[in-house]
Amino acid sequence: PVVFAAKSCNIPVIIHESDMTPGLANKLELPKASRVCCNFPETKDMFPEGKAVVTGTPIRKELFNGNAVDAINCGFTDNKPVILIVGGSSGSAVINKAIRENIDKLLERFNVIHLCGKGNLDHSLDNKSGYVQYEYIKKELSSMLALADLVISRAGANAICELLALRKPNILIPLSAAASRGDQILNAESFKKSGYSYVIKEEELSSETLFAAIDDVYNNKQTYIETMEKSNLTDSTSIIIGMIEELVNNK
Repeated sequence: PVVFAAKSCNIPVIIHESDMTPGLANKLELPKASRVCCNFPETKDMFPEGKAVVTGTPIRKELFNGNAVDAINCGFTDNKPVILIVGGSSGSAVINKAIRENIDKLLERFNVIHLCGKGNLDHSLDNKSGYVQYEYIKKELSSMLALADLVISRAGANAICELLALRKPNILIPLSAAASRGDQILNAESFKKSGYSYVIKEEELSSETLFAAIDDVYNNKQTYIETMEKSNLTDSTSIIIGMIEELVNNK
């Protein structure tokens, strides 16, 4: 309604498509929009020529202010590298199961921070050295990301753009097509194609695929970081502000 009202009042409109393919809201808004911001280069070609701009997603400033020292109060007592697992806002039963079934083997090489979602704590693991679990966190996330050497995550658009901006080597396990419209799968494949991420399909998640992914990403973490450094989606906020100013000045 806001977009339609703005158009009727001759007010320029900028919309943002976070995922690889347009959702219904943006499909409806497209004729009324002056510009469409995109996260993925593939998305630009799905819109009329000259309307879409690859900007990336504006990243919360606080994510860049994390302090790894602050996150060490997780209780780790050694200097093993750290894996951070993020299963989405409500957690992921599939990812939680895969991590916990293999936790002893993981802890031989890594410390593990596990964000498992509301109601998904496993109290039988409360005293396991090197493993900490939380239903969710807020302000502590930036410091945990600063501490993490490797992140295992779902493939929501905002989450993966944050990993790119922070240059965090990552393994993406997108939500399956059976449980979504498939946008996370497309998001993950784009990041894989760009060399930013290692991807495991949810249907293929197992002990073998999990450890193969961890070995690959951790052993080649510098390559992943250097590839992410080459991304030009590092200052999305400034790009979008410039677009706003252009449209206002040319109104």
